[in-house]
Amino acid sequence: MDTGLSDDPELQPLLFTLFLSMYLVTMLGNLLIILAVTSDPHLHTPMYFFLSNLSLADIGFISTTVPKMIVNIQTHGRVISYAGCLTQMSIFILFGCMDGMLLSVMSYDRFVAICHPLHYTVIMNPHLCCFLVLVSFFGSLMDSQVHNLIMLQLTCFKDVEISNFFCDPSLLLKLACSDIFTKNIVIYFIGAIFAFLPFSGIFYSYYKILSSVLRVRSSGGRYKAFSTCGSHLAVVCLFYGTGLGVYLSSAISQSPRKDAVASVVYTVITPMLNPFIYSLRNRDFKRAFCRFLNKTI
Repeated sequence: MDTGLSDDPELQPLLFTLFLSMYLVTMLGNLLIILAVTSDPHLHTPMYFFLSNLSLADIGFISTTVPKMIVNIQTHGRVISYAGCLTQMSIFILFGCMDGMLLSVMSYDRFVAICHPLHYTVIMNPHLCCFLVLVSFFGSLMDSQVHNLIMLQLTCFKDVEISNFFCDPSLLLKLACSDIFTKNIVIYFIGAIFAFLPFSGIFYSYYKILSSVLRVRSSGGRYKAFSTCGSHLAVVCLFYGTGLGVYLSSAISQSPRKDAVASVVYTVITPMLNPFIYSLRNRDFKRAFCRFLNKTI
């Protein structure tokens, strides 16, 4: 049984409208990015190729949890099968991990563009770009399947209520009857690897970018270099900042409702804001979007 966000019947219509609106805005924003990138030859570059894949991952990420929650609010039913719970958990981890790995790949792309501009087209060739996306996908798939295999070994549960609106693996482990010490160690170890490696890649890339930019004498050159990675840095801060917030909230707070609200910010707000962050300050994307609308109309 999924306890959701609120048991107040008067709040259900508001929650339904709110989450449906946010889901539709997220889907529309990310689909527009994908359509604009695929339809405009000017955007057939590694940066926009990775951005379209990030938008695809965001669509999968939010579609794993929000549609089920919207249906639960509308039907007043909060039951999910064990198989459905494991499936939701696996897909959620797959797309969540892929988000982090793609952000790391995009930081490497910015590092090459700023630190090695003359060799950019040679280094970031189509074969390498496709390879990096495939590595991100299969690495994320491995992470999700490790979690899935561990959960399949749980034979009984103390309770059937999950104090969140989706099947969070940490909450499922807390409900297990059997000894979960070893399983906790494995899950945290795998989680640390797939969180630390992308983040360390991002940190190293921006360390090299900062070192390179500081050697530029003109302020105009520095601004131009920083402006090329400003949107990406904002998304990185949003993704890892909200993720850290969810982790700290679950570790410190004893209120399931507060944990659920923190999870909403991470799973719903972040994918919704990503298209706005990338498109509002990007002139190339604005022009491509206008050309796409002109063709469509």
